[in-house]
Amino acid sequence: MSARKLVKMNKTESVITWLSDLKHPAKYLSVFFIILILAFKQSHCQNVLESKTDEYHLFHQWAPTPPMGWNSWDCFGPTVTEEEVKANADYMARYLKKSGWQYIVVDIRWYVENDKAGGYNQKDPVFVMDEFGRLTPAVNRFPSAAGGKGFKPLADYIHSKGLRFGIHIMRGIPVLAVKKNTPITGSSARAQDIYSAENQCRWLRDMYTIVAGKQGAQEYYNSLSQLYASWDVDFIKVDDISGRLDEIAMVRKAIDNCGRPIILSLSPGGNRIEHAEFLRNNANMWRTTDDFWDNWPDLKNEFEVCHKWSSSGGKGYYPDADMLPLGRIGIRAERGQPRNSGFTRDEQYTLMTLFAIFRSPLMFGGNLPDNDEFTLSLITNKNILKVNQNSINNRQLFRDNDVIIWTADDPEKGYKYVAFFNASEQPQAEVSVKFEQMGLPGIHRVKDLWTGKNLGKFNGIFTRSINSHGAGLYKIY
Repeated sequence: MSARKLVKMNKTESVITWLSDLKHPAKYLSVFFIILILAFKQSHCQNVLESKTDEYHLFHQWAPTPPMGWNSWDCFGPTVTEEEVKANADYMARYLKKSGWQYIVVDIRWYVENDKAGGYNQKDPVFVMDEFGRLTPAVNRFPSAAGGKGFKPLADYIHSKGLRFGIHIMRGIPVLAVKKNTPITGSSARAQDIYSAENQCRWLRDMYTIVAGKQGAQEYYNSLSQLYASWDVDFIKVDDISGRLDEIAMVRKAIDNCGRPIILSLSPGGNRIEHAEFLRNNANMWRTTDDFWDNWPDLKNEFEVCHKWSSSGGKGYYPDADMLPLGRIGIRAERGQPRNSGFTRDEQYTLMTLFAIFRSPLMFGGNLPDNDEFTLSLITNKNILKVNQNSINNRQLFRDNDVIIWTADDPEKGYKYVAFFNASEQPQAEVSVKFEQMGLPGIHRVKDLWTGKNLGKFNGIFTRSINSHGAGLYKIY
């Protein structure tokens, strides 16, 4: 028997038996022990790889359910102030926290002293930046940031309410940092060593691309995450980064090494379904569309988009259908005038129903203190939020033109959830589902999850009349 055959043997006992049968086994012992050493090294390397894989995906544990919060974008655009952020945090703590809402996110350009509504001030913006080329809060808008404190005092205030704090950033390095050629903490490189003017954001020219692989590139992103960790940030939304896999990977690595669990959200749309595995392995949530606003064409488009991405989410990683443009929006927004949401009540039910059964993260866009009772009821319905936070196998069951049915399962008790949508212009549509289509033959009870009413027993089929642009969400048990 050759040494090559020995390598192919699987059982140590077989090897020992074989050696004992040889007339001169000594010359094979060295080969045998070399094989044992190699086998140990292979096993050890595999264990290390598995350990690194587990650690790499540790961030999935930071978002065990789709994140729920408020973001300043829809109502204040690039102009939100500390006072307004605190007012929304106060409202969330008082009225929403008990329903699971917890994130308060300051959106774009918090580092510009003189931004404006109805677009961006790209003519003469005044940026606030530290000596290492990292943008810091504009003190005239966030007074507690004075003295180099950054967002730490505001984060402390939000944390004192039992909530979590998030910020928006643009990918890349500030153009101003490149002009000043600022040093990069943790590296001998400087800003001009890591940037490229190619692929600059088309709609906001604050930043240059960071070129992966250049000395100092990863270190710059590391320095950002370390700064945000020192502010006790819990959530980072990175903009203009969808589809830019090299920069996403750098941000992921930077967060993993900053010493603080920080949720990573990627924005805006532009992510491709073929990158779903990469996105799952690098982010907690990623946008599936461009900015979503309060008009029916945008909402109707969400049906197709959500269907496409419905199998891509899981515990700790979620396709993100964008914000909820509900309540009072457009107060000083980047676009649009001050207004209550342009969605009709039926459309608002449709929005919440679709986002719930798709399991999108829920980021409310309106100014919370302006909420009326109806808006508050939409976002605190415990039955609807349970579907969003705790359901599985979420999918479109079928679509017949503009009559659409989605379904999902309750993982604990085996209930079925079913959502009916009438996306047509027909004033009323009779929408039906056969129980056998969901693997439930026979007679079952049905509960209306929006009203909380038990609708009774149904034999084999369940039918409801749904208003134009309206929806219903039901539990079948």
